[in-house]
Amino acid sequence: MIIDEGVVLYILTEEGRKYLKEGFPENKLVEALKDGPMKISELKEKIENFDIAVQWARKKHLIAVTQDEIELLREPKENEEEKALRKIEEGIIPDENILKVLLHRKLIEKKRETLAKKAERMKGKEITNLTPELIITKAWKDVLLKEYNVEATGKIVYPGKHHPYNSFLIDVRRKLVELGFVEMTGPIIEMEFWNFDALYQPQNHPSRTWTQTYSLKYPKNGFLPYKKTVELVKQTHENGWKTGSTGWRYKWDEKKASQLMPRAHGTACSARQLAKGVEIPGKYFAIVRCFRPDVIDATHAVEFNQVEGIVIDEHLTFKDLLGILKLFAKEFAGADKVKFIPDYYPFTEPSVQLSVKHPEMGWIELAGAGIFREELTKPLGVDAPVIAWGIGIDRLAMFKLGIKDIRYLFTEKLDWLRKSKII
Repeated sequence: MIIDEGVVLYILTEEGRKYLKEGFPENKLVEALKDGPMKISELKEKIENFDIAVQWARKKHLIAVTQDEIELLREPKENEEEKALRKIEEGIIPDENILKVLLHRKLIEKKRETLAKKAERMKGKEITNLTPELIITKAWKDVLLKEYNVEATGKIVYPGKHHPYNSFLIDVRRKLVELGFVEMTGPIIEMEFWNFDALYQPQNHPSRTWTQTYSLKYPKNGFLPYKKTVELVKQTHENGWKTGSTGWRYKWDEKKASQLMPRAHGTACSARQLAKGVEIPGKYFAIVRCFRPDVIDATHAVEFNQVEGIVIDEHLTFKDLLGILKLFAKEFAGADKVKFIPDYYPFTEPSVQLSVKHPEMGWIELAGAGIFREELTKPLGVDAPVIAWGIGIDRLAMFKLGIKDIRYLFTEKLDWLRKSKII
């Protein structure tokens, strides 16, 4: 036995139909005030249901009322109640909160209708959906079912997903782990010791000035690591220690080395890892956020990400490094054309720059790389060749995501975020 409990209906009252036809009182009041403040006495004569108009205009923060005058504060973007009334007129039930407002204003009334009666009203009409009442009452036999248009374009749905750049970083991390690399970590706020000194970069090097790096105002200094490591780095800078080098021949300043700064490059993580201890052979990587003063444009930013990598093995050569860089360019960026240019870095010898050809922007520098100098590795306790690279992964992502401006990686433009391909 089926009990017909019916369905809840909302229908417009006479006042609701009037508002829908002639406009809401508060809307009329707003319209009257568009040319400037008006006297209350004038508005009373002009606006029907004046008290209701003022009441709801004030509730919606549309007007300001003084002793004898009313001033318009803002114009509403749209009248939600009017929009809801139109929905109800079409048989669509709007949001519960707006229903409460309409019921309170007595613009609609709530009724219960039997399923049979509702089904009866639908007879002879063209419908798109079979409803419970049509099935229960078997009234579906007496309605016209709209034919499906199999060629109609479906509604575009944008499901939740990772930010395209974040998705790319996840993919890079996964691939590196699959290749046997171990992830390194390090703090965003770093000491100059790990950023520069441990990398055999002299304290008077131009890249350590305020034009090339940021520094912390407070706290200004951190705590240097193990005394032995600091002492060996100091000796290497001053006289070369046991590396076969003459060093930089200056008096190394411990206080400067302890100064804090936002990390300038991922190589700071490599220095920390070497000092901590590495396996030989061993492969390590880090995906890190770095900060440097720069002129922001399509390929440069003051805040960027790097993929830092090191490989340690007794038999490594420069050719191995070039092979890894080429693999990176093709595997991670999908770049067809790569070229290597001799370069200079204080902590690698030989050094090389990797550039790749963007289909629209031409050649773009992607990475700096080289073999760590013994002045870097030996004071940190490593006596084996270490090949290293720092790849601008933001630029790598530009290839993969098919964009021409690095700033798009951090954009909040929903249109691009929705339509960007999933890595």
